[in-house]
Amino acid sequence: MSEETVERESMELDVVIVGGGPAGLSAAIRLMQLAQGSDQELTVCVVEKGSEIGAHILSGAVVDPIALNELFPDWKKKGAPLNTPVTDNRHWVLSETGKSEMPHFMMPPLMSNDGCYTVSLGNLTRWLGEQAEAMGVEVYPGFAAAEVLFHDNGAVKGIATGDMGRTKDGEQGPNFEPGMELHAKYTFFAEGCRGHLTKSLMETFNLREGAEPQTYAIGIKELWDIEPDKHKPGTVIHTQGWPLTDTVGGGFIYHQENNQIAIGFVVALDYANPHLSPYEEMQRFKTHPAVKPMLEAGRRVAYGARAINEGGLQSVPKLTFPGGALIGCSAGFLNVPRIKGSHNAMKSGMLAAEAAFDVISHGADGTEELFAYETGWKDSWIYKDLHKVRNARPALSKFGIKLGTMYAGFDMWMNNLGLGFLVPWTFGHHEDHKSMLAADKAPKINYPKPDGVITFDKLTNVSFSATNHEEDQPVHLTLRNDDVPVATNLAMYDGPENRFCPAGVYEFVDDEETSGAKRLQINAQNCVHCKTCDIKDPTQNINWIVPEGGGGPNYPNM
Repeated sequence: MSEETVERESMELDVVIVGGGPAGLSAAIRLMQLAQGSDQELTVCVVEKGSEIGAHILSGAVVDPIALNELFPDWKKKGAPLNTPVTDNRHWVLSETGKSEMPHFMMPPLMSNDGCYTVSLGNLTRWLGEQAEAMGVEVYPGFAAAEVLFHDNGAVKGIATGDMGRTKDGEQGPNFEPGMELHAKYTFFAEGCRGHLTKSLMETFNLREGAEPQTYAIGIKELWDIEPDKHKPGTVIHTQGWPLTDTVGGGFIYHQENNQIAIGFVVALDYANPHLSPYEEMQRFKTHPAVKPMLEAGRRVAYGARAINEGGLQSVPKLTFPGGALIGCSAGFLNVPRIKGSHNAMKSGMLAAEAAFDVISHGADGTEELFAYETGWKDSWIYKDLHKVRNARPALSKFGIKLGTMYAGFDMWMNNLGLGFLVPWTFGHHEDHKSMLAADKAPKINYPKPDGVITFDKLTNVSFSATNHEEDQPVHLTLRNDDVPVATNLAMYDGPENRFCPAGVYEFVDDEETSGAKRLQINAQNCVHCKTCDIKDPTQNINWIVPEGGGGPNYPNM
């Protein structure tokens, strides 16, 4: 990009929130609730990189309404789109040709979905956005926060949105519009899993000191219209076992409303075999004899993928710093065994809002750190929710799938029975990108070709995510060293980029300038913003940054 100076307009606000997901919108709503209950005037702004609120939200999802009950006790009267309560909870253990069902009474009670709803989290987020706007929150979809701004004393001052209309070489195009600076007393970062500004803040303020490394998974999801006689609203199925053998992961099938099911597969990103493709494992999962009949004569209507925080309690970083805070999945509050995080994300936003409102109403100028939020979440039900299951996920990596599953069940039962003092230890994590074996030390995996009916190739599925990026813009998938993909990743790991990406972004092609050589081609227009490449690249050479605002997927009902 050229070094020209660009004049940017600025706005002064009380609180700026980066990310219009459940956490960010809950924070905004709680701020306005507190302001309306007092004589304090408050200006709150939410910036969202998706083309609309909900466009980039992807989750299973089974939602525990505990946080929503606190935020809006009358949410049913207000028309929140939670219409399908969970009525049947099943857990299957799959072999290649069959399944066994784990009796529900053997599952730790915290794994129960009683009182929960199977929903489109994107639609719930859209509804939250409507509530926020009705309360006076300024909501700006299509604006990507591209830069953190700082005061001279090092405190966060706000953010700048990205320029629009730059060409691929970084120059100002004919429709160029500079970004805008949003200055605030406090800035909340609610970017979701592996947010790129959050990643920089972790380094700037050393927020991960004392915490375990974050560990991740990728969730790949399709939405299907199925035959009415196969549809059982409220049925929730989770699976483990086939098609995975020694890799952590499993499938989910949620019967939602309107004869639709959400079907997906989660693969932990600490997998060792570089030949493994999470996308292809998802496609194989759908061919299982217990799964395929549900989809036959049905129609896939949407597709998407997203990285998931799996580190749990021990991976939560320090949440506050001068001028701001991390909320939601930017911090990592997913309860892995329950496969639920939106309730904790929403509550974290509410707690941060309460802490910020308190200091702002007492005349704070943003220099006071929000210590009440840092201590508040540890006194809340978020901490209790995560503490009970803190050893479930790392046990699988520590002991292997079979023994780890048995230990995780034992540990959770002990905590449920009030005997957690007998299992006081907390297991650690490792960084996912360090787990990959060299290609010649791992068995190759032969994935079947897609049939175009039940299973699909990547590019066909990406078209069902409605992903779009303006092509003449700087590539948002940047390489720290252009030589590494071929010299190291291809040579040592057989080019895992074209397998860990679920959208066909990365491919090794013949280099026309060098006979017999390969080069990495980046098809950035396909990117569904899952962040897997930023996490799993074994050399950590890929750095995901935001594209122009409004680019990326446009998930309907996901």
